Amino acid sequence: MKEALKENPITTEQTDISLMNPAVPEDEARIKEAFQDRDWNEIKSADSWVIFKVMAEFVEGFDKLAKIGPCVSIFGSARTTPDNPYYGIAEEIAAKLVQKGYGVITGGGPGIMEAANKGAYEQNGKSVGLNIQLPFEQHSNPFIDPDKNMDYDFFFVRKVMFVKYSQGFIVLPGGFGTLDELFEALTLIQTKKIGRFPIIMVGREYWTGLIDWIEGTMLEAQNNISPGDLKLFSVVETPEEAVRVIEEFYSKYLLKPNF
Repeated sequence: MKEALKENPITTEQTDISLMNPAVPEDEARIKEAFQDRDWNEIKSADSWVIFKVMAEFVEGFDKLAKIGPCVSIFGSARTTPDNPYYGIAEEIAAKLVQKGYGVITGGGPGIMEAANKGAYEQNGKSVGLNIQLPFEQHSNPFIDPDKNMDYDFFFVRKVMFVKYSQGFIVLPGGFGTLDELFEALTLIQTKKIGRFPIIMVGREYWTGLIDWIEGTMLEAQNNISPGDLKLFSVVETPEEAVRVIEEFYSKYLLKPNF
């Protein structure tokens, strides 16, 4: 077996790739569909419905969130359990924000999102949930205001709602989705598509590796960002510090419309 693999390096490479990134039948079907030729009638029939659904999600979001007032989005993992210290930290941050007059927006699911909605809900504050339909992990938590509980099929629509109606972003430990939301906010602020709202990363131990890579590789080694971009976010440890950054920011800067 070893000799056969040595004689055929292509087989070895293909084997390694398949092990690292196994495709399931559903994935293979989508990949094949992307390469299929479709006539104009098929395109119009399929894509027209997508356009209308996207429009419907935008309209519902604008309608429900247009008058919610100043809010802070709290991001973090759906997998965080109630016995995890970050669950309690998220809950406390949300409660303190509500006490300061802010509403709280989350992704509407379990974990950190549930903790944040819970903290806001129990303080009788505005508790918004922007839930995404996923095949695993995600389901609405019970601490969202009924009139502010929305479901989305499209990530990009959901991210617009996060950004359009938030006056700050607090990011707790999470996975790919949390990083996506973090870098979405950073990119929009860096490119001046939205105002320079505070971005606060909670948990120095969790975020240190990423920040070291941003500074050492992205900035110093490759010059892919500017030195000033490192000032677009703060890193804190406690709920008190997180809320203090929000409060101090708005004592110094005037609000700018998000779009």
